[in-house]
Amino acid sequence: MTRKPALGLWMCTALVVGSMVGSGVFLLPASLSPYGGISILGWLVSAGGAMCLALVMARLGALVPKVGGPYAFAREGFGDFIGFWVAWSYWISLLTANAALAVATVSYATVFWPNLGASPVAGGIAALAALWGLTFVNAWGVRAAGRVQVVTTVLKLLPLAAIGTIGFLYFEPDHFRPFNPTGGSPLAALTATVTLTLWAFMGLEAATVPAADVHEPARTIPRATLLGTAIAAVIFILSTSGVMGIIAPADLAVSTAPFADAAGSIWGEAGRLVIGAGATIACFGALNGWILLSGQLPRAAAQDGLLPAAFARLTPRGTPAFGLIFAASVATVLIGMNYTRGLVQAFTFLILLSTLATLLAYVFASATGLLFALRERFADAGAAGVAAPVRRMAVATLAFGFSLWAIAGAGPETVFWGFLLLVAGVPVFVLMRARASRPEGGDQRG
Repeated sequence: MTRKPALGLWMCTALVVGSMVGSGVFLLPASLSPYGGISILGWLVSAGGAMCLALVMARLGALVPKVGGPYAFAREGFGDFIGFWVAWSYWISLLTANAALAVATVSYATVFWPNLGASPVAGGIAALAALWGLTFVNAWGVRAAGRVQVVTTVLKLLPLAAIGTIGFLYFEPDHFRPFNPTGGSPLAALTATVTLTLWAFMGLEAATVPAADVHEPARTIPRATLLGTAIAAVIFILSTSGVMGIIAPADLAVSTAPFADAAGSIWGEAGRLVIGAGATIACFGALNGWILLSGQLPRAAAQDGLLPAAFARLTPRGTPAFGLIFAASVATVLIGMNYTRGLVQAFTFLILLSTLATLLAYVFASATGLLFALRERFADAGAAGVAAPVRRMAVATLAFGFSLWAIAGAGPETVFWGFLLLVAGVPVFVLMRARASRPEGGDQRG
């Protein structure tokens, strides 16, 4: 009997929103405080770039409704090696994001249990508990993970909506003056804020990855991708503006739970606890979404012979349990290696690596979108129907340029380490290609 796909429009939209609305929006106001008003412009630019990327992903999701999302698109457009490289980089992004989101969940949980921040051992154990708990939920079944995603997405939007609406009653415009308090050039400040805010949009492609488990993927994936990205962009801009307008820049810069602190200044300790709970749920929900993806992506690459076959094996409930457990194991190592840095430093290091690795996937996905649009344009012998391919070419070009700009904004040190991690995957490709070309019947040496 054919297994019915488990994810519909609202579950996919929740996966997109839930994967984006997590640690980024809840922790970024403190990181953006030194940039003042220009950070809002950075959010707008990031939102524009994210929507261009979402349009490209939506189009590709309709044309290539295969498991793997950006990996499947790049392989379709440029062949096995580029497909493998994108899969490798995106996989690195997922593994590091899982570790970062587990750390972020614990960071906001310090609102309730301060000892989690004071004790690296207690914080590390709590992060691992969240990581492995959700890994087992995802290993149990895709539908179970989808239900967790819908519930956590709804719950975490409530505190964001409160700060993004009621918070404006306590808004202080002076907190955004001067517009660029860095003292440097506006372009440099804008680039820095775009790079920071882009982390919040990581996950816009989430609905394209588990395509085999999506109901009517050619229709559902594009709609969920665009709808989810638009919802997240509005939430990000309103809620972070609200926080920055409530808390003075000097106080915001040293806050470890800015949304909770903003709520505390309005509604007292009760408000601080309620918003702190929402932020913790947000990070927890984002972690659930990224864990789901960390099993689906290597599954797609393994099905194409680019990763070991174990990653493609499914349990009787249809989940890639081996890939999920492997991802959780790597994230465990990353958490252990970085927990001595402290919560904020560990989170910062991990999101830089995750963002950079994701951007390579975005670059090649945008290039694939441009390639398909060019093919469509050149295949059209007449004037009719030319406008649509030209629009798609323009959007793909903007998405490509935005991704390159964001890579440059990550800084030379991050680009250096990210490049080394990417090159480290080449021997894996060579090994898998050698296995694929090995003659049947064992050793054929004469």
